[in-house]
Amino acid sequence: MELRHLRYFAAVAETCHFGQAAAQLHVAQPALSYAIRQLENELDVTLFTRTTRQVALTPAGEYLKGESERILAGVDDAVDGVRRIAAGRSGLVRLGLTGIAAFSHLPRIARMVKRELPDVDLQIQSDMLTPVQCEGLRTMAIDLGVLRPPVVGEEIDMRTIDIEPMVLAVSVDHRLAVEPVVSMDDLRNEMFVMYDSRDSAVNDAAIRSCHRAGFVPRRAHEAPGTAVLLALVAAGLGVAVLPASVRSLPLDGLVIRDLVDGGTVELALAWRAGQDNPVVQSVADAIAAAFAGAYLGDHP
Repeated sequence: MELRHLRYFAAVAETCHFGQAAAQLHVAQPALSYAIRQLENELDVTLFTRTTRQVALTPAGEYLKGESERILAGVDDAVDGVRRIAAGRSGLVRLGLTGIAAFSHLPRIARMVKRELPDVDLQIQSDMLTPVQCEGLRTMAIDLGVLRPPVVGEEIDMRTIDIEPMVLAVSVDHRLAVEPVVSMDDLRNEMFVMYDSRDSAVNDAAIRSCHRAGFVPRRAHEAPGTAVLLALVAAGLGVAVLPASVRSLPLDGLVIRDLVDGGTVELALAWRAGQDNPVVQSVADAIAAAFAGAYLGDHP
């Protein structure tokens, strides 16, 4: 059964008039009549009773009318869906984020994608360190990553979407909690809480700030993630130098203070080099738009 024959049948079934159906379909009436006879011969049934005065559906024709409406609607939906996917307007995009970015940057990303690409589903994987995201991009476990440069390994492209100042996190009863602004030199004799990963870009940025101030930070504790790290700081077990977006994670007993010389750390959007999925491209563009005015590079 050809799809064309089914559309011809549906038009005649709707109008019960070959002339009107032919005009609606922009085909000659004899060609339409011939197509319906071909369909009836293929199915070995009579779909219409025809007289000089009227055309009516047989019981078999009534059944096929309902089925043809369902089938043709499904075909139209499929065509529309394929076109949306090809245009980057529909589909699934798996997005990885670092721990802090999941709280500070994800809300803006999700709002922009929902507004600009309502038929795109975001699958979020959070609290992923940069090396894990890079491996996920290479193995196609994720499509886009929001991470802290530099990227690890090859075949990963990126563009910076934000540059954040580093700030100080201390417990509410710490001596520096009352100071509105702190310098790195004030931390010379402090014990630090840091991430336990050797590849932490946040650790690296904090250590560079300490080195510029002329000292090496002393690690009191190491944490597997941001929530544990902040809890240790709030408990008074050390201080931490973190990106300013940590302010989006309020915690009882924790105080955030500006650092005059704490340096900065980047946040970047990363993707697998050579990726050509139009839906991924559309989401990448939406994320770029969400952070318009930041430091944007080439398109994926």
